[in-house]
Amino acid sequence: MSHTAHIRSHRKPRRNASKIAMRAGVAGGVLGTLAVAGASGSASAAEPVTQTLELPTLTADMAVQVAQSAEVTQQAAANYQLQAERDAAAAKAAKEAKADLADAKKKAEARKKAAEAARKAAAERASRAAERTTLSASASASTPAAGSGASASVSTGSSAATGSAAAVISFVKAQVGKAYVSGATGPSAYDCSGLVLTAFKQVGISLPRVSQDQSTAGTQVSLSNLQPGDILYWGGAGSAYHVGVYVGDGMFVGAQNPSTGVVERPLSYDPPSGAVRVL
Repeated sequence: MSHTAHIRSHRKPRRNASKIAMRAGVAGGVLGTLAVAGASGSASAAEPVTQTLELPTLTADMAVQVAQSAEVTQQAAANYQLQAERDAAAAKAAKEAKADLADAKKKAEARKKAAEAARKAAAERASRAAERTTLSASASASTPAAGSGASASVSTGSSAATGSAAAVISFVKAQVGKAYVSGATGPSAYDCSGLVLTAFKQVGISLPRVSQDQSTAGTQVSLSNLQPGDILYWGGAGSAYHVGVYVGDGMFVGAQNPSTGVVERPLSYDPPSGAVRVL
């Protein structure tokens, strides 16, 4: 036996095994409870974090979709506007092309009419020249010798004109020297029928415009019975190609051609085919 065994303070008390087990169980239970609670708390704390992370992702996707939709809509609107502008430009171009075509047709028609008028005038002048050559040849064959007087078929009386006849004669003589222009009726130029038309208009008499109709406008008179103011014509009555005005004393005034213009000439210069009287 130890020499200190009898001292109490130096003895180690014995632990009861059951108590130790109980204490271990309590401790284990407390630790388990804490672990469960911690895990539960961690789970509870983690759940909001998971939701918070998902919400920004969903919101960003929606924003991208909205932006893409807006971009598509804007592009479609721009395409519609561009198409509308193209359609408007095409319609304007078509309208201008139609107007240009109509204008070109009018100009072409005007040129065609002018060319036709020039052709007819040239043909009329050529026919008139040929007819005059024929008439001149006939007149030369039937004209008496020099000094024996004028042809018996043409009167060269010098009876004085009065009234309307005097006014017509005064007018045509005042036009001598002016230009010959096909289709002109004065005041600076005339063609043959234009001069006769305008002259008789001075005394209130309205005549047809062309020589063919003027050659039948009044009463047919014989060339041997001419009076001042009678209308002379060359060619057939109703188909005359030239007209003039008899002014007395064997003279006439007429717009002859572009070379001579309006002239006063003796009947022997270009003997007429016939005459009509409207005064």
